[in-house]
Amino acid sequence: MESPLPFNPGGPGESGKLFGLPFTIETAEIVIIPVPWEVTVSYRHGTQEGPSAILEASVQTDLYVSDIKDAWKLGVVLMDENIFIKTESIRLRNLYHDRKNINQTIKHEINQGCLQMVNYVRNEAKSIIKKAKIPAVLGGDHSTPLGLIQALGAKYRSFGILQIDAHADLREEYEGFSYSHASIMHNVLKINAVNKLVQVGIRDFCEEEVQIIENAQTRIKLHSDKLMKEKMFQGTNWSEICKTVSDELPDRVYISFDIDGLQPYLCPNTGTPVPGGLSFEMAAFLISQIVLDGKEIIGFDLCEVSPGNNPEDEWDANVGARMLYHLINWTGVSRGKLFSGL
Repeated sequence: MESPLPFNPGGPGESGKLFGLPFTIETAEIVIIPVPWEVTVSYRHGTQEGPSAILEASVQTDLYVSDIKDAWKLGVVLMDENIFIKTESIRLRNLYHDRKNINQTIKHEINQGCLQMVNYVRNEAKSIIKKAKIPAVLGGDHSTPLGLIQALGAKYRSFGILQIDAHADLREEYEGFSYSHASIMHNVLKINAVNKLVQVGIRDFCEEEVQIIENAQTRIKLHSDKLMKEKMFQGTNWSEICKTVSDELPDRVYISFDIDGLQPYLCPNTGTPVPGGLSFEMAAFLISQIVLDGKEIIGFDLCEVSPGNNPEDEWDANVGARMLYHLINWTGVSRGKLFSGL
């Protein structure tokens, strides 16, 4: 993609633009849908503000990447937030807050509202795909990318999912809600085109999820945090584990990245932090290695980044912005839009 010029990648970026970059939907290669949604978050809230917090923090991200020449020239843009989606998230979240006393009518209203969000994301993603752009989602809670994955399922005959997460997210429903953040991968597996789910960093399960994984035979491959760390303690290096993960994925890959897959000090305000997890460098290396192994990234999401209650606490958003930039750049490399020196 020919970049808009003049632009100085070493200078201050344009406020209100993702990473300060001068791209539009027409000139960008990657178009990101912000989904400020957190209706069924079951522990701590705040991830609804993730997209806007990352947008603000992204302007402070330096654009130079040592192993990808002129990475910023790929072209990425964050769409404007849909005000109706955010307003509905707030309204339905208030209904959900008293979920122990919720009646079936209100439960149905919440489920229908969540379905409406899924349909909105799917329609936006289809429009992006039709323009020959690469689609992505910036959540919001982890229920938000379902519509995007459905849209990709309509485009591609088959692909795999790389899920980086602290939780398996395979519950049929959670607290009676079908589109819960805890059910995203259960819903994703209803998409026929998804022929493989490879989970990395998982460290919280329920018995139902373990049974689903065991019964899935080859369709789901689990790399729990516990087993990966045990292998590393016994001498297996991270590069070997990444190679194993890559070998289990098909040629086309969608990356679903829940920020709580990282160590909690990197995302202290996320909704459901869990001890353990990947370092930033481990996650970044894994993403780069599957691309260098020849996988094509067809789309991705980054979810569950929460800026916290203190307006001066930008740590989560800073980490989120940098991981988002890494996802963008290596997606570009995988599609032949950027070139790595590795």
